[in-house]
Amino acid sequence: MGAAAGARAAGWPVLALVLWCGCAVTALERLPLAAAVPCTAVALGAYTVAGDDNWLTAAVTVAGLGLAGYVLRLDAEARGTAQRLLAQERAARAAEAESAALDERARIAREIHDVLAHSLSAQLVHLEAARLLIEREPPGEFRDTVLERVVAARGMAREGYTRSNPGNIGVCIGTSGPAGTDMITGLYSAIGDSIPILCITGQAPVAVIHKEDFQAVDIASIAKPVTKAATTVLEAAQVPGVFQQAFHLMRSGRPGPVLIDLPIDVQLTEIEFDPETYEPLPVYKPAATRAQIEKAIGFLLESERPLIVAGGGIINADASDLLVEFAEITNTPVIPTLMGWGTIADDHELNAGMVGLQTSHRYGNATFLESDFVLGIGNRWANRHTGYKLDVYTQGRKFVHVDIEPTQIGKIFAPDYGIASDAKAALELFVEVAKELKAAGKLPDRSAWVASHLERKSTLQRRTHFDNVPMKPQRVYEEMNKAFGPETRYVTTIGLSQIAGAQMLHVYKPRNWINCGQAGPLGWTIPAALGAATADPEVPVVALSGDYDFQFMLEELAVGAQHKIPYVHVLVNNAYLGLIRQAQIGLDINFQVNLEFENINSPELGVYGVDHVKVVEGLGCKAIRVTEPDQLLPAFEEAKKLAAEFRVPVVVEAILERITNISMSKTADISDVSEFEELATEPGHAPTAIRPLTV
Repeated sequence: MGAAAGARAAGWPVLALVLWCGCAVTALERLPLAAAVPCTAVALGAYTVAGDDNWLTAAVTVAGLGLAGYVLRLDAEARGTAQRLLAQERAARAAEAESAALDERARIAREIHDVLAHSLSAQLVHLEAARLLIEREPPGEFRDTVLERVVAARGMAREGYTRSNPGNIGVCIGTSGPAGTDMITGLYSAIGDSIPILCITGQAPVAVIHKEDFQAVDIASIAKPVTKAATTVLEAAQVPGVFQQAFHLMRSGRPGPVLIDLPIDVQLTEIEFDPETYEPLPVYKPAATRAQIEKAIGFLLESERPLIVAGGGIINADASDLLVEFAEITNTPVIPTLMGWGTIADDHELNAGMVGLQTSHRYGNATFLESDFVLGIGNRWANRHTGYKLDVYTQGRKFVHVDIEPTQIGKIFAPDYGIASDAKAALELFVEVAKELKAAGKLPDRSAWVASHLERKSTLQRRTHFDNVPMKPQRVYEEMNKAFGPETRYVTTIGLSQIAGAQMLHVYKPRNWINCGQAGPLGWTIPAALGAATADPEVPVVALSGDYDFQFMLEELAVGAQHKIPYVHVLVNNAYLGLIRQAQIGLDINFQVNLEFENINSPELGVYGVDHVKVVEGLGCKAIRVTEPDQLLPAFEEAKKLAAEFRVPVVVEAILERITNISMSKTADISDVSEFEELATEPGHAPTAIRPLTV
């Protein structure tokens, strides 16, 4: 018993060791301090069971358990650490990839923004390069861009800009796909009237253009029939050359539009280009020879009643002064075409008026039918000028045709002599030869012929003064003649408003009648007026629309409000498609031409439907509605003041009688023009006529 007690007493140090091992297990396993209790209990239990003789076994057992636990813990921690490191690495790679993608998107966005400050999502990033190229093409200026509300308006606005000043070339830019197709109408209008504009479109990457990629369309093929050239650039290094060729083509020969299509990967490719040494390609324009001009003047000398038909090519060539000089030297009356209106002032005694089925004067048609020789310069014998009965137009007279486009000569009818020449080059020689003939006393006396045309101009007039309410449109144009002076630049497109305006308004300078002559798309007037007003802010712009044309793109007025582009827009409202209605008379139908409805929000309008005043004001512009003829002149004067004060478009809406038929031929014959209204029989009937009425 005592020996056992002694052994137990001797074992206390061992027990302490066992207890220490239990605590060590707790510490090594990083267990909470409370866990030392069960670990110590295990150690004590092992010591009690083993007794004094096996105390070492118990201690080793507990220590072994602790070491095993420690090893297992280290393995678990290692696996956890490895998993955490792997997760962190994956997260880092994902973040890096996302960051790179964001950086790439940001880079592309910055480049796109640098290129197209005004095209919302267009894929163009070489506008700066285009700017450098354009600034090195005459006249050497790149104006600030303007964002239209309707993509289709872009080409039309650039037409107005280009037509306003010699040398101007409007540039319109759009995205891939629908923006390009939307601008086709503007390109058609431009090529029809020989107007150079440059259209630039974005495109899908080269590799996927043919794979029906998003908004990928073969815009070059679509645009080819309505441009001088349409090119999708497949190699970035070709970009400078393509632009250089575009300006060469737009200005050479008969002017016209060009489209350049730029895939996004072509745009993003950096190339070597030195703008400082860039030179435009020389412009090609055919020029008449002295022998050709002498032969043409021979026809003039042989005739007794000659006329000059002055076309838009004279305005494009900036040669109106030469035309007037030639006409004055030879004392030859001039018939301007609709596109050539303004080449000679309406009040010039040699202006014989316009000829045609619709946009013509009574005295103009009568004088033409009395002529025996016609010298056409820069014109294309359009059917609204000649009529469809060409025998009536050509019978009894000889023709010489001068045009910059060789294939235009003989296209409508075969002239007696044709000259392929730029109008300015030809007129310079015409003036030179005419001066020599005059000095030699070889020019015939044309005074009797001139006097006869002036007599017709004084007697064959249409009545404009009516006091009817609702108003007749003729009264609107009479009051416009009073309100808007000889510096006014008119802009219009199509419809009875255009036809009546051409019959009754007056134009005194080249480029002061901006009209979409060949295509005549509805909606053209507002964007074209904005373009014209932007090109030359010092010239007062007055636009003329019927209600249907006006409604086609009236949201473009917001562009004028945003960019502070003031002009006056005369809106003649009869709630009808007047020209189509009048054309249907011969068919005895009235199909889908009536625009009338009662506006529940503006009952005071009656059947005139759209409340244009509210719409215009909602777009940030000013508007005046006129219902009586005596209000017209004050309204026009107020509109001019409002435009000057607020620097926005101002619309003057004239409420017309529902149905008015405007003078035109029902048989497509210039000798058979129907007059639907009373003619002028006393001076008070046409108070703003160019020459006072002689009864």
